[in-house]
Amino acid sequence: MTRSLVAGACALAWILMPVAGVHAQSDMVLVPADDASDGAADQGASSNAALADNDSQGPIPFEGGQLTITQQEEYGEKVLAYDGKQLASNYDVFFDKVVKVGGVNVALVDVGDGGNQCGPAKVIVWKPEGGTIQTTTVEQDECGAPPAAVSDNAIYFVPYLLPGDSKPALQWSPTGGLSTSGNLIYTPEPGTDWKDVDPAKYDNIIDAFHNEAVYKAAEKLLGDTMPDMATRLLVGGGTQKAVSGAFYASGCVPHDCGGNDGFMAVDPAQHKLYFARRGDNGEPDAWPAVKTWPADIKEALDKALGN
Repeated sequence: MTRSLVAGACALAWILMPVAGVHAQSDMVLVPADDASDGAADQGASSNAALADNDSQGPIPFEGGQLTITQQEEYGEKVLAYDGKQLASNYDVFFDKVVKVGGVNVALVDVGDGGNQCGPAKVIVWKPEGGTIQTTTVEQDECGAPPAAVSDNAIYFVPYLLPGDSKPALQWSPTGGLSTSGNLIYTPEPGTDWKDVDPAKYDNIIDAFHNEAVYKAAEKLLGDTMPDMATRLLVGGGTQKAVSGAFYASGCVPHDCGGNDGFMAVDPAQHKLYFARRGDNGEPDAWPAVKTWPADIKEALDKALGN
């Protein structure tokens, strides 16, 4: 039976994988990430060390063969292969590291579309004893996979949750494959109230949902649309202050800025929230109705969505 794990918002850090831009190269390229695995096999350790010496590397030895990442066209897709056999391809393909899981050498490779605030999928490569090369791709949604946490016997993928979200936490091992280890439910910080709201601490206005009072007010306004509204704020920065003292910010869905945009304002003094998203008919969908909004917040909305 799947366990239900309640994740406190303060325990869920804002995890958005950094995405490198497309490299205009036609030769073979392997791009490393930092190696966070102390328990990797000698082969994995030497491969990771070699990658650290130079961002542009030749084939990487792995389980008696070679892992390669090639790009035939300047702006074309990169191809991950093992001894010439294609394993995965996309515009961004980056070698992460080799680790040892359950006594098996495992190569981790990031494969994705690239773009704003959108992490890659994780391709797991391993070779069972006496078998052929195997791969598993972990991709929890259209915006990539959660970061991988490696232990001696398994790799865990703990998702970043948006307000109103619940998602499975996954684990992978060479013998058990990919499975669900539990279910995470977004939960704001218990006991926090309007007086605790501090926009100076927010990297993104979504951080305001960590406050229990804000979360409950948003839940009452948005209902089941809360995760969708939060998604439309993902690509965004800090907040701005309105004349009335409320603070606000706009954002958009990764890879769809200008098409799926959102707006949020918080008035801690009046205990009020304002949400809007770009509508299909030119008028924004809003909670509460825009006609009830204070003039300065309505003006900020018009500027943000270009109305």
